[in-house]
Amino acid sequence: MEAFVNQTSEESVLDMSRLNLDTLDLESLSAERRRETRRLDLSFNQMVALPGSLWLFSNLSFLDISSNGLAIISEEITRLSKLRTLIAKNNRLDVLSLPKDFGSLPIESLNFSGNRFEELPSQFLKLRRLRSLSVGGNRLRSIPTEIENLTSLEFLYLGGNLISTIPPELAKLPCLSYLVLCDNRIQSVPPQLSRLHSLRSLSLHNNLLTYLPREILSLVHLQELSLRGNPLVVRFIRDMTYDPPSLLELAGRSVKSRNLRYSPRDLPVHLVNYLDMASKCPNPKCAGKGVQPLMSVCVSLCLSVFYHIHPLFSCSFLPSPGVYFDSCVRHIKFVDFCGKYRLPLMHYLCSPECSSPCSSAAQSDADSEDENSVPADRLQRVLLG
Repeated sequence: MEAFVNQTSEESVLDMSRLNLDTLDLESLSAERRRETRRLDLSFNQMVALPGSLWLFSNLSFLDISSNGLAIISEEITRLSKLRTLIAKNNRLDVLSLPKDFGSLPIESLNFSGNRFEELPSQFLKLRRLRSLSVGGNRLRSIPTEIENLTSLEFLYLGGNLISTIPPELAKLPCLSYLVLCDNRIQSVPPQLSRLHSLRSLSLHNNLLTYLPREILSLVHLQELSLRGNPLVVRFIRDMTYDPPSLLELAGRSVKSRNLRYSPRDLPVHLVNYLDMASKCPNPKCAGKGVQPLMSVCVSLCLSVFYHIHPLFSCSFLPSPGVYFDSCVRHIKFVDFCGKYRLPLMHYLCSPECSSPCSSAAQSDADSEDENSVPADRLQRVLLG
């Protein structure tokens, strides 16, 4: 066993992984060695129950018991008073597998992904020092309201479960920075999540979302938002069309965007009448900026109002307001369909009843003012495909 001990200047690591162990024999380890061990790796063995002799590692701070087929964690684990990290992925654990006093441990990082939990154990919700909790790939159907007790939590991974709703109590975690709820059955996001002022990353891909609450714009520190695989996104991809402007449209835009002077003596009457029908771009951010033909499209949909750059072209601005005649695009177009990209998330995220494009005429001055309250450099990284 000595061959699997790695001494470092900071801590003692005992690696007993992948040895096909079905129990833990400590006879070959001296008392001093057990006392000096800080990190113990028992992963990829064949232990059905966590050995009771584990408590002999009195200074243990890190324990990995993943991929063992464990069904029971013995009461003796509660005697590890210095344990900070416990990794128990890919076992056969459920709510009956944990000792009653498990919640008394000083654990800060807990990973029970890939097990058989149908609900979050009450013992987890008593770990007041917990900063990272991963229970992905289980059978969870809900998030208990008592989740609000984990006030030190910074990272929460509950992806790959059967969760259908997000409790508002989740918004009472002041330190939460990373929230992963992907691959569930979530249909809506409570507006209360706007209170997660520390949130930097929100993963909601592969759910059943058809809309997002407008309040999500209050997440001022949010840097990543993953939405791919939701009806919210799929509908836009399915309906996405782009009809190139006619030559008449392009000529009219060129005349207007360059402020070229014209009169009935210069052009046929029907062209003069056509030029007089020019409309101002409904996007408030386009005011004072011209739109090069085919290089950008202005979009207005109830989901969001923002300036979109088509992936096939670059965009340049001219000193006059953006104009259009017949080809004002009113559908959201994605920058691309793979990987991460930056996208201004500027305006409306409204209600589930709103599923059709909004008329630009319906946008009030108050709406424009509300959009202007969002800093122009607030670019969010949005994963849509």
